[in-house]
Amino acid sequence: MNITLTPAQENFIQAKISTGKYQSTQQVIEIALRLFEEYERAESEWSLSVREKIQAAVAMSEKKPPIDGTRFVEGILQRFK
Repeated sequence: MNITLTPAQENFIQAKISTGKYQSTQQVIEIALRLFEEYERAESEWSLSVREKIQAAVAMSEKKPPIDGTRFVEGILQRFK
């Protein structure tokens, strides 16, 4: 696979290599891809978690009668007094 980097991307990679922390362009890109993979996994887990919470809230709302909005807000305000 061949890829083309922008001048800014090339400068970024070269700057990282010049610090001595990384030995090659390949190493910098491997680390970047691992971080991207971790980000994608975390985003997927977060989405799943939110979806589950929404489903649980919907299921709970189907079992309980609706709450009057004014009473709900008043109840929250009472907790902060």
